[in-house]
Amino acid sequence: MDGRIVAVSISRNKGERKTPVDGVDLREEHGIVGDAHAGPWHRQVSLLARESIDKMRSLGLDVDSGDFAENITTSGIDLPALPVGSRLRVGGAVLEVTQIGKECHTRCAIYHQAGDCVMPKEGIFARVVRGGAVHAGEPVEVLAGDDIGLR
Repeated sequence: MDGRIVAVSISRNKGERKTPVDGVDLREEHGIVGDAHAGPWHRQVSLLARESIDKMRSLGLDVDSGDFAENITTSGIDLPALPVGSRLRVGGAVLEVTQIGKECHTRCAIYHQAGDCVMPKEGIFARVVRGGAVHAGEPVEVLAGDDIGLR
């Protein structure tokens, strides 16, 4: 169950769409350097599958990577099926899944346009257990039980 990084995105402020960039630096126990959601908490990095974005596009929405405020857009991995505690090697970094989905306290613009939003159900959140550079096009690997990715 390996995949690819489709895009990496950041924002300076919380509560806004993220802008795709060429690459990002992930700092251990911090998150993406320069992103509004970085810091010492359990949702340092957010991920959403391209396949989830495509569901919203099939409803007629003009959306793309970063529009759901995700940091890393992937393809080829069933992200919401990963158990909390799973580890992913993304580019040169290792992430640990800390949360599947999230509660939306207010309905975002996407929800109002489509009557639904994929991030609360299909987005995942992680903390950085090993920092490193991450770029679009690099592999995403789900690490096996004893391969914790810290070698």
